[in-house]
Amino acid sequence: MSIRVLPDFLINQIAAGEVVERPASVVKELVENALDAGANQVIIDVIDSGRTMISVIDNGRGMEREDLASCVLRHATSKLPNDDLLNINFMGFRGEALPSIASVSDMTIDTFHVGGEHGLRLDANTNEIKPSDWESGTRIRVANLFAKTPARLKFLNSDKSEMMAVLDVVKRLAMARCDVGFVLNNKWRFPKDQDLIERVISVMGEDVRGQMLAVDAKSGSSNIHIHGFISKPTLRRASSVDQYLFVNGRPVKDKVLISSLRAAYMDVMHAREFPLCALYLELPSREVDVNVSPAKTEVHFLEPTHVRAFIIKTLRETLSKTLNENVPNNVIKTTSNFEIPITNKIFDTEILKPDFYAKKFVAENAVYGQNSRIQDFDADKNIEKNVIDFEFDLPLGRVIGQLNNKYILAENKNGFVIVDQHAAHERITYEKLRKHEIKTQPLLTPVVINLRSEEVDAVLMIKDELQQCGLHLDRFGDGAIAIFEKPADWDLNWENVLKEIADEVRAYGHSSRLNEKLHLKLANFACHHSVRAGRKLNFDEMNALLREIENTERGGECNHGRPVYKVISIAKIDSMFERI
Repeated sequence: MSIRVLPDFLINQIAAGEVVERPASVVKELVENALDAGANQVIIDVIDSGRTMISVIDNGRGMEREDLASCVLRHATSKLPNDDLLNINFMGFRGEALPSIASVSDMTIDTFHVGGEHGLRLDANTNEIKPSDWESGTRIRVANLFAKTPARLKFLNSDKSEMMAVLDVVKRLAMARCDVGFVLNNKWRFPKDQDLIERVISVMGEDVRGQMLAVDAKSGSSNIHIHGFISKPTLRRASSVDQYLFVNGRPVKDKVLISSLRAAYMDVMHAREFPLCALYLELPSREVDVNVSPAKTEVHFLEPTHVRAFIIKTLRETLSKTLNENVPNNVIKTTSNFEIPITNKIFDTEILKPDFYAKKFVAENAVYGQNSRIQDFDADKNIEKNVIDFEFDLPLGRVIGQLNNKYILAENKNGFVIVDQHAAHERITYEKLRKHEIKTQPLLTPVVINLRSEEVDAVLMIKDELQQCGLHLDRFGDGAIAIFEKPADWDLNWENVLKEIADEVRAYGHSSRLNEKLHLKLANFACHHSVRAGRKLNFDEMNALLREIENTERGGECNHGRPVYKVISIAKIDSMFERI
């Protein structure tokens, strides 16, 4: 059979298979065009979840007759003025959306360009342009989606599922542009010029109010800026539905960003749970390629490892903000001789003494007010008043008792404090283990792992990172890797581990597999060697535990993301007893 050039209508339908996957894809492309046209108000209406009708109205600049005639031609666009694919500053740029949509539907466009005498209407079926009574912006109506390719209708999901996908697209675009107002089916409304945190709440739900942490950091070595909000570890979802990620204002679902988010929460949230976020990454356009897929939801970074490390560091620092930030400025942090009764061969030294229960609470560095030092006291005597006052002013306050040998009860200036003693000690234990250098075990005979040559190259790409986890290895010929040192007291199926690492590096350019295994080992160890629920503690032990958790990174949550403490405000207690 001889080679022939396909007709335009078939070329457009093939392109539509990549661009127009479902009604939500149409909504995304049309709304992005509206944003590129300078609109600050977009109204979207869909009938039968988009099968029967999709209408997008904007108050943008509109189109002149020549632009209206060209907009349905393949690869016709106004968004690449310099023909520079590495300097894209618009949501769209490929010139595929409108001709692809027109090839699988009945599409009409009404538009009015400022300065024009009247509006114009284009029928995409006939390419005929007529006068219209449209007076502002642009309206695009897409009727009978996939009517020209009925087989595609079979691949659509239920109306409810397709409507959820449309709503998700609108939410992501609304999160991308808080300055723009969006209305979907006159039901979902996002007002223009909304504060970011209010837009986050309106999109994610009222339960996120007061549960989000602000992120704002710039890379010192490059022009990378990340800002937005991430959820506290105690606020999570069963899926990634409320993870909103943006690169230079573009909603994306990028593997580098998703894996960075996962790595940042690795030791404060269970692997099967997902944090919430609205994160905006900004970097020079030449350092990110957005021309990866027709859907424009994937990007490639010029330096993905650097971007990933910067994001993880920033998010971990945000999550590390502990309750001791609320300690008054004129109060020096308390220290104690609270110790943990474990040792571990994986670390250089026995950092934790076997005598767990402190016989007295040492507050030798604590200062109440400016100059008044707290005197040492004997555990068998009453605590002096200045110690009591000092404890009352600290975030977790002074101990008043223990409930069910499980919870430490305390009071501070804000109200009533309840501390889970096991969760608190588990976090303390984990952080002390994590911060000490890993002890390695040299192998008399290196362990040789046979891999494919591309797998060897992938593993060696992150050789330095693996060494930080105690794994010293190097190339052993063309198709093997030799392990010379491994973390002490740590026996794994190293062949499987290295294959998993190689797969991740080849797919994403990095791997967190060994870090995750180290985290799980330390987390399990910390859980099994911490104070158990049901263990009776005396006042000195409870005080020491509170002071220690106040000075511990990520002290608000245990390794599994459960809360360490809860504070019930005086106002809440008053309302419970109808004292308002």
